[in-house]
Amino acid sequence: MRNLQDIDSGKQAGPAVDPIRTAVRFPLRLELILDTDEGELTATTEDVSANGVLFSVAKLPAVDSRVEFTMMMPAAIMGHENDVVVHCVGRIVRHDRSGQTLRAAAVIDEYFLRA
Repeated sequence: MRNLQDIDSGKQAGPAVDPIRTAVRFPLRLELILDTDEGELTATTEDVSANGVLFSVAKLPAVDSRVEFTMMMPAAIMGHENDVVVHCVGRIVRHDRSGQTLRAAAVIDEYFLRA
């Protein structure tokens, strides 16, 4: 991201790189059932990467809490003939609120593919 000083000086800035978000994110809307320490929660993904997932949810799981969920990844995204079931184990790393929408981001620590 270029800042005003770079624009004023005519310097060329390279693309912004966020070290936490290095994986390609796919804007996918997938329904999830999250298994959390507080019970099951229904969520909808907003974007998905190999490292994590951002989802909207009615009740936010606690930051640093463990979550498990299964996603049905579309065949076109996975480069497969059929949709692929991905079972994930991870942890909540942050919360976000935009108006009435609650979002949580989870890092995926382990995943298992089932074709």
